[in-house]
Amino acid sequence: MSNHSYEPESFAFTPEYLEKAKAFIAKYPAGRQQSAVMPLLDLAQRQEGWVSRAAMEVIAEMLDMAPIRVEEVATFYTMYNRKPVGQFHVQVCTNLPCMLRGSDDVVAAAKAALGVEFGDMTSDGKFTLSEVECLGACVNAPMMQINDDYYEDLTAETTKAVLEALKRGETPKPGPQNGRQFSCPAGGPTSLAELKFEGGKA
Repeated sequence: MSNHSYEPESFAFTPEYLEKAKAFIAKYPAGRQQSAVMPLLDLAQRQEGWVSRAAMEVIAEMLDMAPIRVEEVATFYTMYNRKPVGQFHVQVCTNLPCMLRGSDDVVAAAKAALGVEFGDMTSDGKFTLSEVECLGACVNAPMMQINDDYYEDLTAETTKAVLEALKRGETPKPGPQNGRQFSCPAGGPTSLAELKFEGGKA
């Protein structure tokens, strides 16, 4: 039994997630089913919101692995939540590119808007705030990930606006928050502007 009070006594995949788990396992040849450990951990997290010790034990049995081997994977990668998180998991990148582009302001705005520190959950259980390493969107720094969505090119003001919208039950549009398209130059195209693509637009 775990020492953490939030750890459940048992875990079972729902029929829907069990079918998905079996499909992942079937992708690997006989004797190589342990290669499915990462997608199965992801499925457990998508079902429950986090990965419990009970879930890791079930996955270990399904893949014929020692439970400690599953735990090694789950604790190595920060994308697996090892304790319950809120409905919205707000992950703010503070790595070098984001820091140089103003992530300190994003962090301060997020903490102020949610009233929590890194690693904490709001009292209503809606938000968890986490500090994370690079999320691979350096061209749109600073940025944060909320559940599966990226919010990029942030300022203190747009960070607050995104979080306040979620509080109101709205769904803010993911992507750059400064009006630019994806990772295009902020001032518009600077090269190949004469090329015409489908629809007649460069």
